[in-house]
Amino acid sequence: MRTKTIAAIAVTFMVMQSCTSGPRDLSNELEAVVETCLEGFEGVVGVYVEHLPSGTKASVRGDEIFPTASMIKVPILYALYDRIARGELDPHATLTWSKSRIYPGTDLCAALEEGTEVSLRKLVLLMESLSDNTASLWLQELAGSGTAINDLLAARGFASTRMNSRTPGREEDWKRFGWGQTTPREMATLMVRLRRGVDLPPAQARDAYRALCRTAWDDTALEPIPLGVEVGSKQGAVDASRSEVFLVHAPHGEYVACVITKNQKDTSWGRDNAGFALLRRMSAALWHFFEVRR
Repeated sequence: MRTKTIAAIAVTFMVMQSCTSGPRDLSNELEAVVETCLEGFEGVVGVYVEHLPSGTKASVRGDEIFPTASMIKVPILYALYDRIARGELDPHATLTWSKSRIYPGTDLCAALEEGTEVSLRKLVLLMESLSDNTASLWLQELAGSGTAINDLLAARGFASTRMNSRTPGREEDWKRFGWGQTTPREMATLMVRLRRGVDLPPAQARDAYRALCRTAWDDTALEPIPLGVEVGSKQGAVDASRSEVFLVHAPHGEYVACVITKNQKDTSWGRDNAGFALLRRMSAALWHFFEVRR
């Protein structure tokens, strides 16, 4: 009888332990996976990865400042919807296009006829889905200016993420980093806060995050992720830097990653660019780590 009682207590303890221990922290193993992906890359790379349910994370130069390129459009979106939440902007507003806003390039927004009416929502679609620079600069202005965006970021605890373009006092930073600057950890954190609605009311958080789930640029970090798995993401690219932040709604728990390069030796623009290849390689390795090998 005593033996049966002891056995029952042992089983109960093991059940209780399994219920309370929570997900295993595999941070050391994850960091090894990340480091393997970086082997042989000719340039500087910053990476931050976090599995949100378990807290498993890895960081390589995660707090070093890198150029954002078009990832700066995430902070623009964040500040824009903050103004909408405050009642300072109407999300259904219709705006009038002027060719004086044209930014050099092949943007769809720049092809509009003078005086064309365009909705704020369509500008957001152009900025996040197609990475339209002309639409993005217009939205940067509507978000309150680069200075206002930077003030909001500072107030919310983002010490390194800043808008440089068309922002007084940021000229030297613009020469060094371009349109914007960030760290892998901060950009990943901003994506998570949009996903969780930490700083915005539910309606604005939902609309802002959904805009990040509609990218047309799905041939880098998104390519290895199975069809049907939703991903919020934003990509960036300039000659010597390629970057992407992506939050994957994986079956066994969401995870976020931000990968940014700088001083790349390979400045080509084809699919096989070393930076683009790194983004695909890293994304495939993370999916395998969090989902396939379970």
